[in-house]
Amino acid sequence: MSQKPISLSPDLKRLRDEGYFIQIVGGFLVMREVPYVNAAKQVHRGTLISSLTMAGDVTRTPDTHVVYLDGDFPCTADGQPIHQIAHQSGTISLGNGMTAKHSFSSKPATGYTDYYHKMTTYAALLSGPAAQIQSDASPRVFRVPEDEEHSVFNYTETASARVGIGALTERLAAEKVALVGVGGTGSYVLDLVAKTPVREIRLIDGDDFLQHNAFRAPGAPTLEQLREAPKKVDYLKDIYARMHRGIVTHPVAISATNLALLDGITFAFLCMDAGEAKRLVVEKLEALGVPFIDVGMGLEFVDGSLGGIVRATASTPAKRDSFRAHVSFVGGGDANVYSSNIQVADLNALNAVMAVIKWKKIRGFYRDMEREHHSSYTTDGNLLLNGDLG
Repeated sequence: MSQKPISLSPDLKRLRDEGYFIQIVGGFLVMREVPYVNAAKQVHRGTLISSLTMAGDVTRTPDTHVVYLDGDFPCTADGQPIHQIAHQSGTISLGNGMTAKHSFSSKPATGYTDYYHKMTTYAALLSGPAAQIQSDASPRVFRVPEDEEHSVFNYTETASARVGIGALTERLAAEKVALVGVGGTGSYVLDLVAKTPVREIRLIDGDDFLQHNAFRAPGAPTLEQLREAPKKVDYLKDIYARMHRGIVTHPVAISATNLALLDGITFAFLCMDAGEAKRLVVEKLEALGVPFIDVGMGLEFVDGSLGGIVRATASTPAKRDSFRAHVSFVGGGDANVYSSNIQVADLNALNAVMAVIKWKKIRGFYRDMEREHHSSYTTDGNLLLNGDLG
């Protein structure tokens, strides 16, 4: 994380200029080395942690008056707990390597005007009793972190921190994800994966982004962009690199000659046509021991309306045998080009959502009671079914 959010936000800059040891970690504002008194009337130092509300790289008014403390419950100078600010106690995992033991609630009548107001208020509540015991016990230590956080995002991801799921989101941080095919469904997969802290998103697709793609992908290209007919991977990277730094593009069709593009990944989404190329990709991923999810849909235009099935099928090292029962390698090629398939944006988006949810289940982000490896949605009956339970 660069110094920008601190230097551009007057409240954060004031905190640092006045000597408070602050940094941004994940979606949190962290104030370290805050002195407090424990139950044994000893002066210790802890870490105050607050969620952040930001507009780009500038802070907004705090959305909550609650803060966390990584430290013992604070007391008065005579060792009496400061119950007035008690909110919640117990080990609280915040992600990004941070935990807290307590959260506190102290709300001024008019709320906190900014993060300077909020953090200095709590720092004073904790350090005041400490200064009665030890005169130099001040939260103003005039230190800055030696190495600011490096993030895959171009701006602070505050969504997870503000709802307390930072530790869950962190489970995805080590992933190197490949998207083989970034057409209708694949582009929506990218939209969702780009909002997670995965280390790398590898896009593999040799096709151009043409007019029909514009109506089956998130966002809205300009007429000028369509006239340029960019490669799909390049068009999409230009959009999502605004948020995520880890996007790598390969504007080629996957084939026997370039399967090495899959080396080093930890997960894959297959959003490609049936055919020999898919078979080769599946065999390569199985040999690498990489879990993956294949998506697909079959729609028919009958009696004046569309109907069909959308599916997401997973293959993991622990359960490979059932994949081929649901996924065909027959077809594809010039006789069955992608543009001739019936696809619509809403079902592309649904298909992507099904796949991404299953990926997050595999990685422990979502609770997974049935451990299904195949799920399908039927449009006419609004029916969602699980199969191949684990």
